[in-house]
Amino acid sequence: MFSFLNIFRITALLEGVSYILLLFIATPMRHLYDQPQYVKMLGLPHGILFMGYVIMAFMLKKDMNWNTKQFAEVLLASIIPFGTFYIDKKYLKSLKNG
Repeated sequence: MFSFLNIFRITALLEGVSYILLLFIATPMRHLYDQPQYVKMLGLPHGILFMGYVIMAFMLKKDMNWNTKQFAEVLLASIIPFGTFYIDKKYLKSLKNG
């Protein structure tokens, strides 16, 4: 059974992957080869995952006992390439939950 924390971890992973694909594959394809369809294809799913990540972070803040600095780090990670992977390793992976 999935816990809310596990759903957040999956969302963080998918958000991170979609961001990397958007930045390093879709955007260069748009600008170098005039193929905007990749940005269109990845933009909406990434936007939904980004919003889900931020909303879930707010919902988990109290349960995770994140102080202001930690919470800011969790939120900032969503706009830094590979940031959500760092947050997963630093704050989420080692937690044991049901």
